[in-house]
Formats: sequence, C-alpha cells, structure tokens
Amino acid sequence: MAIKQVALAAMAMAAAAAANAQSSSVTLYGVVDAFFQYADANDSVTRLQSGGLNGSRLGFRGTEDLGGGLRAIFAIESGIQLDDGTVGQNKTMWGRQAWVGLGGDFGQVTLGRQYSSLYFVSGDFSAFTNGAYGASTGVIGGFGEYEPVRDLSRVNNSVKYETPSLGGLKIGAMWGFGEVADSTTDTRIADIYARYTAGPIDALVSFIDDRVEATDKEERTISVGGAYNFGDFRLLAGYINVNDRSSANDDGDGFWIGGDYRFGANLLRLQYVANKPDADDSDTQALGIGYQYDLSKRTALYTSLTHFKNDGATRWHSKLPEDKSFSSAGGDNVNEFVVGVRHSF
Repeated sequence: MAIKQVALAAMAMAAAAAANAQSSSVTLYGVVDAFFQYADANDSVTRLQSGGLNGSRLGFRGTEDLGGGLRAIFAIESGIQLDDGTVGQNKTMWGRQAWVGLGGDFGQVTLGRQYSSLYFVSGDFSAFTNGAYGASTGVIGGFGEYEPVRDLSRVNNSVKYETPSLGGLKIGAMWGFGEVADSTTDTRIADIYARYTAGPIDALVSFIDDRVEATDKEERTISVGGAYNFGDFRLLAGYINVNDRSSANDDGDGFWIGGDYRFGANLLRLQYVANKPDADDSDTQALGIGYQYDLSKRTALYTSLTHFKNDGATRWHSKLPEDKSFSSAGGDNVNEFVVGVRHSF
C-alpha cells in the first residue's frame, strides 16, 4: 500500500508539473537580415547593411496563465547590426522593446519601452515597411530636426492599455513619462489610436502629442494607414501629418501608396512615397519596385530598385538622413539597388 501511495503521489506531482508547464511558456526568437546596397548620385556608395525586410534582432517573449482568465505577458528584444555585430537602436541593449504586463478579458496593460501606434502605421501598411531599404516610409521626416517615423517609433517609460477586440475594433492609449521634476505634463508623450481589422480590411488611425519642455518642443502627429486584401494582391496606403506647435513651426506631411502581389513563393512590391516639409522646398519622392523569393517559411531572398527625387537641400534615400556618410551634397537624385537575405527563427 505504501508503495502504491508513493506512486500515486509521484504521478500527481508529475501531472501538476505538466499542467504548470502548459500554462507558462517562453519563446526565444530572432531575425538575421543583411543586404548589399549600391546607391548612386553625383558620387556613389557600396556597402553591406543590416535589416532590409526586417530589422535583425534577438528576443524573448512569454506568457503565464494566472487563472481566472488573467495572464502575465512580457517581451524583451535587442536589435542587432548584422554588418558589424554591434547593438542597434543607438547601442541600447533591449532597444527594440522591453515590457511586462497583464492581459485578460479586459484587454491588456503593459509597462516599459514599447512600440508606438506610428510604428504600426508606418510598418504594417507599407509595402517596404519603415525599414532601411527601398521606397520605405522611413523617408518621411526632416521637418526641421524632427523625423516622426524614427523619433516616435518607440516610447520609453511608458504605460499602455489596449482593449480586447470589439467586433474587429481595438482602441488603445499610451503615456510616456518624461520623468522630469515638476514637468509631469510638459515633458511626455501621449498616444491614442484605434485599429479595425475584419475580413479584407485593416485600418489604423493615431494621434500622438510629443512634448519636451527644456527645448520648447511640441509636435502633434496624426497618422492613418489602411490595407485592403484582394486575395493574392494587397493595396496599401498611409498618411502622416506633423503639426509643430513650438516657435520653430516646422510642419510637414508625407504619404505613400503601394501594394504587393503574391504568386507561389514569389512576392512583388511596388510603392510611391512623398515627403513634404512646409518650411522649404526640400521635398523627397521615392518610387521603388521590389521582389522577394521565399526559399522556405523562414528564409527569403530579396532585391529592389528605387529612384529618389530630391529637391532643395535634401539628399535622402532609405538610409538617410540617419546615415550622414552619403549626404554631403544637396538636391541630388539617388538611385538605389539592393539584394539581400533574411532568415528568421
């Protein structure tokens, strides 16, 4: 009898451990993406870059069932510059995202360094995302020193709430604490958004108010993105408007329209992007075509050809002005060719 009781106890402990293992999970994941880039204006540059289709990264995400419909959730993700092995996002270890929170029937609440709604507008509804190659939405910016897609993609010290899906509609709000003494509301980022996803329709609209009291900075950004799926073909479009309410008054806007078409393992991309600062005539327009071939679900080859028409003092392509090594002259048009490989795990 004693042996039987011990056996039953061992079986119960094993079952409890198995149940606990099923209710909690941690996933290690990543992307390694590198591409060869040739860009030509009055001079030219040839180089290896990191993160074309997707930014190279290493991440962990997890969830634990706490019972009663409540769960703990987290994600930490580090960007990697695959060309030289350094850490991305200005050498911030967990610079892509780092947050923890709780989710349930009420939606979810998360705290940490998190993606803003503008990251998803400029990424999810663009044929070339907001990355570093092609006719990317990363071109939009340069309104004075302000680049909304790069400056607002991630928010530090933030708390975020998102509702559950209400017939395909999710509504969210995020507050990024400026953490400046006596400046609770004068230095902060406020982000409000709504996203509707149902059937072939996907659309997101957002409003972000970004304030920094020390530099008299206040930019209000309104953005909207949409996609319609016709089966193998998707139509994509978006618009970003920046209202600079500081004394500099560096307003501007940008828009894009594009699409992609999948047939088998092949994917074709086409997109037009326009960037229009109000303060001067430094407009940039980009027209790009891209091709992707999926060797498997995890590995893809890709290439693109893009023409950038630059006016005034600008000389931008998809990696500028973040990378100043190719911006010595103003107003030059740029032609860019890219070929790369991406693997995810």
